Amino acid sequence: MTIKPIKSKKDYQAALARLEQIFDAKPGSKDGDELEILGILIEKYEQTHYPIDYPDPIEAIKFRMEQLGYTQNDLARVVGLKSRASEILNRKRKLSLEMIRQIHQSLGIPTDVLIQAY
Repeated sequence: MTIKPIKSKKDYQAALARLEQIFDAKPGSKDGDELEILGILIEKYEQTHYPIDYPDPIEAIKFRMEQLGYTQNDLARVVGLKSRASEILNRKRKLSLEMIRQIHQSLGIPTDVLIQAY
């Protein structure tokens, strides 16, 4: 096992190729240990070079509502009024701190997503 830092795209491609070769290694074995370390190095490289931004807050709300089978009426129960829910979904009303708390608690959307500007 010769593990080295991933510093370039070439190193990254080589690490991915090796990871694929040992993907089914048993935990605790020599290859299993290498697999675990390579996974950590690849994840770190990807976080640095291919970051994933948070989704748009309103799109996140719509997506989560769809997942839960929620309607606009269900969102209205969370934020107080049907008209307020409509204004939020149509981007005519910004989310207040209290709305963010309620949506986070009821829909389980991370507050880091909800506090973004849109």
